[in-house]
Amino acid sequence: MDRRHLLRNSLALGGVLGMGGCAGQSAPPATAPAAKTASTVLQMDRPPVLAPVRAHADRFFDFKVCLRPFRTKGPRLDVEQIGDALVVHNYGHGGSGWSLSWGSAEMAVEKALSGSPKEVAVIGSGIIGLTSAITAQRAGAQVTIYTRELLPRTRSVRANGSWTPDSRIALAGEAPANFGDTWEQMARISWKNFRPYIGMAGNPIAFADHYYLTDAPRGTPQPVDATVPPLPPPTWTGAPTSGEDFAKYSDRIRDITPYPQQLEADINPFPVKYASRTTNMFFNFTEYGHLLTTEFFARGGKIVMRDFHSPSELGHLPQKVVINCPGFAARDWWQDKAMVPVRGQTGWLIPQPEVNYGLTYRNVQILSKSDGIMVIALENGELKGYNNSNESVNRVESENAVKVIDDLFARFPVSRA
Repeated sequence: MDRRHLLRNSLALGGVLGMGGCAGQSAPPATAPAAKTASTVLQMDRPPVLAPVRAHADRFFDFKVCLRPFRTKGPRLDVEQIGDALVVHNYGHGGSGWSLSWGSAEMAVEKALSGSPKEVAVIGSGIIGLTSAITAQRAGAQVTIYTRELLPRTRSVRANGSWTPDSRIALAGEAPANFGDTWEQMARISWKNFRPYIGMAGNPIAFADHYYLTDAPRGTPQPVDATVPPLPPPTWTGAPTSGEDFAKYSDRIRDITPYPQQLEADINPFPVKYASRTTNMFFNFTEYGHLLTTEFFARGGKIVMRDFHSPSELGHLPQKVVINCPGFAARDWWQDKAMVPVRGQTGWLIPQPEVNYGLTYRNVQILSKSDGIMVIALENGELKGYNNSNESVNRVESENAVKVIDDLFARFPVSRA
């Protein structure tokens, strides 16, 4: 690669674009318009100078493990009567909870308020519970959240936090026939509800660039570099055996998803042969969570710390309309056998504000956020851990993953003044 040519193309932009990416999401579909040749690519569409990631294992300062509340049949959104309480279920969103939260909340609240109750109880304070509570408040209800953990300690904030609306949302063979329509409605409602948070102080929700890198054309076997340690074996312990078994609906919202741009050789800023770029949305948990919690309390919301052990306990609450958002806890508490854990681990490198982009390469993904650079190990482009409920940290997994990124940036030529 001609580094001087690259710098001439990039420096003209005068800065670095924002980071984004959908953790655990496969590279964008190859249905985008044909790539332009380098000579016809407009200056505004050329990648800028990208700050390198200091991808060293000694820069890890945190590791997080979560269990995605995956439900093979898709999220549970039905209604049932428990004693004299009307219970509206809203759980089982897999890896799409942050993405579908507002749309799912609107559907649940519409059912909950059908009888015009003045008070509503919400079970759980993860992202599904919190957005359900705020949506009910905005509709005029007084809301009390019952939870055993506050948002910062929930599994929600151990997730990846990207716009991944159909990530682990259902198994293709078990989703209801009309679930695609429900999913699309949730996705579009949520997308519109994120708009007010764009551009706010602290960037609670932001858009940024994500690069998909390969050493051979996508869809063909990738060469193996013997100098890079292999990733640990996959942790799958049950079906499905590949990401193809998960239901996918993203084609339904192509009109709100930027097409990927294939990068020709002389505008490819990475030392790999093949690269594409797209723009994705992501969530900064600290800032976004603070805004939601502040709104909930400002609207008179109350939180009661409580752990439930039987569905019958909901019938004894003072509120007679309950929105049930327990996340993965529904498997044991509600005995929902359709719930399957999908383990996910993230390693966090010390923040680098100048690194405001993300990339996926050799089954490793990095996402740069306000509170750190997240490193994720993938398996065949998909998150590992189906039917794995182990929430203990495997540091070796993250260390081997970061070595892949370390090797990538070590291959850049050393610039000299």
